[in-house]
Amino acid sequence: MADPVTAPPSGLLARQLAMPTRVDEITDRLVTAIAIGEYLPGSRLPVERELAAALGVGRMTVRAALARLVDRGLLETRRGRGGGSYVVDQWPESSTDAVRRSLSMRGVELRDRCDAIARMHGAVCRAAAEARTADDVVGMRAAVEAYRTADTGLHAQQADARLHLAIMDAAHNAVLTQVLIDLEASLSIGAPTHLWGEPTRRREMELRSLREHEALVDAIADRRADDAEALARAHLGIDFELISAAMHRAGLLAE
Repeated sequence: MADPVTAPPSGLLARQLAMPTRVDEITDRLVTAIAIGEYLPGSRLPVERELAAALGVGRMTVRAALARLVDRGLLETRRGRGGGSYVVDQWPESSTDAVRRSLSMRGVELRDRCDAIARMHGAVCRAAAEARTADDVVGMRAAVEAYRTADTGLHAQQADARLHLAIMDAAHNAVLTQVLIDLEASLSIGAPTHLWGEPTRRREMELRSLREHEALVDAIADRRADDAEALARAHLGIDFELISAAMHRAGLLAE
């Protein structure tokens, strides 16, 4: 007769033990957000309170998930002024299973959210083309130049975010801008930046974005509202292209 202390669990108990916990799910979400370039190496994640709100869980769950990422070498914790959880590694092979689990559960939702974000960006850029001032144009062109000269990776991602904020400001519609910001925050875990993908195709994507940024700002400056809307919608298609590339790498999509 099996020892009741050492016998393996069976039946309902075994199934319960095999089920992912909330900490498991949040860990996968955070690993995936880093892998697909929402947070690049060198960037700081939001504080526990903000992550908990964005993910709809308690702070203890977030704290446990962050500790796992530190143990896996994806994050490091810095103390003192400017401290927090910083990304140190983007997508080691050990992250692939987590990315597969997370994207397999959210693939259709992410597609629809990316489409909605692209459509909303189109509306904002149309508004900017109709409402922009001369000062707005100066600011947007300066933001494009800052993007052009930014280092690849994190600095380019941050420059991209500043450019899109300049375009939102040019729309002069706080309600429309807030709707877009809230929608973008729902894509993953609330990063104030767009996805940046994994390093292998990063520079190609950054140069493509530069060309699209220039065309978009030209359309807004020239008050070509139809063109601005169409260019913005096409440009924001990059987000789902990067998610699709991650799904390929994780083995969820055939080549």
